[in-house]
Order: sequence, then structure tokens, then C-alpha cells
Amino acid sequence: MRKSDIAAHVAEKVCLSKAEAQSAVNALLDAVGGVLANGERVSLPGFGAFSTKNRAARQGRNPATGESIDVAASKLPSFKAGKALRDAVRQP
Repeated sequence: MRKSDIAAHVAEKVCLSKAEAQSAVNALLDAVGGVLANGERVSLPGFGAFSTKNRAARQGRNPATGESIDVAASKLPSFKAGKALRDAVRQP
């Protein structure tokens, strides 16, 4: 499912035009991305939680030459599914 499919589903569920639903989906994704960029957590009860994880600096290896390289520390987005979502996915 792509973002446009999600917008079409939202439009159908809440009786919005596709353009309005697309704007709503874009606004939600922008809000989640902005909050995560600030290092905060986004919690959607029943669905899950988005957060960031810090990855420490480490020593890597260039596979082509075998040369050691330094990989800088970074922040990564993370998602932990909520119980309701896990249970819905596990249903046979």
C-alpha cells in the first residue's frame, strides 16, 4: 500500500475528497517527521510508537578494498508496534 492508497482509503472512510485526504495524510506524516527530528517520541495508542535511536560511532570496513573506515554516530527512526496492532496482524 502506498501513500496515495492510504489517502484514498481515508477519503472513503471519512467522506473527504481525495485531495483533502491527501493533505491530511501529508500533514500527519510531516508532523511525525518533525517531532522525530526534534528527538521526541510519537505515541499512537493501539497502533504503536515512533521514536529515535542513537547509533554509536563504530569502525567499519570497505568491502571492495578491505580498508577500515570510521562510521559516524547517527540517529535512526524506530517504530514499536502496539499490542492492538500486533494482535490484529497475528490473527489467522
